Amino acid sequence: MVVPVESAGRRARLWCHRLAYPLIGLVAAGSSLLLLELLLGRRLAQQQLVELGSQVASNLVLGEVALERFSPEALSDLTGLRLAVGSPPEGQVLATSARPAERRLRRQAERLRGELCRRLPRCPAVWPTVTAPRGVWVEMGSPLETVWLFAPLPSPQGWPPDPLLLTLALAAGGLSAGLLFQALEVQRPLDQLEEALAGVGLQARSAAVPARGSGAVRRLTSRFNAMVERLERSGRERTTMLAGIAHDLRAPLTRLRLRLSLAATAPMGETDLARAEADIAALERITRQFLLFAGAEQAEAPLALPLDALVAEAAAVAGEGPLQLELEPLVRVVRPTALSRAVANLIENALAHGAGPLRLVLRAEDGAAVGAEDGAGFEIQVWDQGPGIPQEQWARALTPFQRLDQARGGQGHCGLGLAIAERVARDHGGGLERRQTPQGFAVILRGRSLVTSGHTSPPAESPSGRIRSPQ
Repeated sequence: MVVPVESAGRRARLWCHRLAYPLIGLVAAGSSLLLLELLLGRRLAQQQLVELGSQVASNLVLGEVALERFSPEALSDLTGLRLAVGSPPEGQVLATSARPAERRLRRQAERLRGELCRRLPRCPAVWPTVTAPRGVWVEMGSPLETVWLFAPLPSPQGWPPDPLLLTLALAAGGLSAGLLFQALEVQRPLDQLEEALAGVGLQARSAAVPARGSGAVRRLTSRFNAMVERLERSGRERTTMLAGIAHDLRAPLTRLRLRLSLAATAPMGETDLARAEADIAALERITRQFLLFAGAEQAEAPLALPLDALVAEAAAVAGEGPLQLELEPLVRVVRPTALSRAVANLIENALAHGAGPLRLVLRAEDGAAVGAEDGAGFEIQVWDQGPGIPQEQWARALTPFQRLDQARGGQGHCGLGLAIAERVARDHGGGLERRQTPQGFAVILRGRSLVTSGHTSPPAESPSGRIRSPQ
């Protein structure tokens, strides 16, 4: 129940992180708009008032000329101008008004009157209205009766903002958010990654770099951490291997030295010769396992070949014993020598620690195609009838130089069989698993067809002739 809660919390933090920079951009845009209003708003309002004065002056001149031939009602219908006869219907703002909105309106009316006085030969009366819509009534020069022209005034509150100021503010907000994102989510994580990369190899243990920043930087950091982990694991394995060489070779070398010292005083019998040959075979096996674990097959080129024939050949040379083969005809791109030795290790482990009869199964994984397509999966299962490896000891069994049966330490068993098979499986994009069922115990090697620029042709002679029949 803990994993879904942690996953939901991680998703919530990710969404909050993604929304942070748009919110920062909006805040920066709002701040920029306020700043632009303070710096340029007064000048833009003055410019709008000048344009309004020019428009009102033109309407006054044209309206006064038209009133000589038309009545105010007819002129209003023809031109769409809002006219009033006698006095403004909404009254006027009192000079003693203390309301901020009315004071701003009165100041705008005074500026508009000054602009009209500058453009017209006379100074018309200008009365700001009390009620909506917001504007002023301007007196027209009529010979018969007093006529008033209504002129709307823009709001001095700055809303809605001027389109030019709004565009500049949005651009400034977006630029600010982008620069902040570049600095915090790209540049700073890359600097941390560069510093950590410079310390690889200089320290005994390189600390993992936290995955921060943008998606690309997070993926790069994850790959870097995976590389550091592989390097550390390889270093630990090699250190353990060097420490284990002396321990695993000491027993057969001691026995050989003892038998050679006894042979100096008395001739060796057939039993002593057989035991000496067994010690030499144990030395050869330990040396071969160490070379395999050290990565002697990593440079092997992948080949596209019949996987069933390869597995059957590995089973034929692994050892004698009851073995039932269930092999699907598969063609995959694999490293043949490494994979055949991994299969041989699994069979030898089953023969040494399990109980017969053994069953070797090869099948395509998840319904993968039979053809040699890159990425197609496969499974190699080795079943025996023994008690198997308990789940709590499985991790230890995959650890190099860890023997679950300590009594086999001097018989050429150095605890590398499953470790080598697990490394080969990982090199083929898979892994090693255990399966316990009422029908027996199985070690399963999963892998995938390797991706190569060009598949090498399989060997001309198929090794299928060496397949043993089920016993």
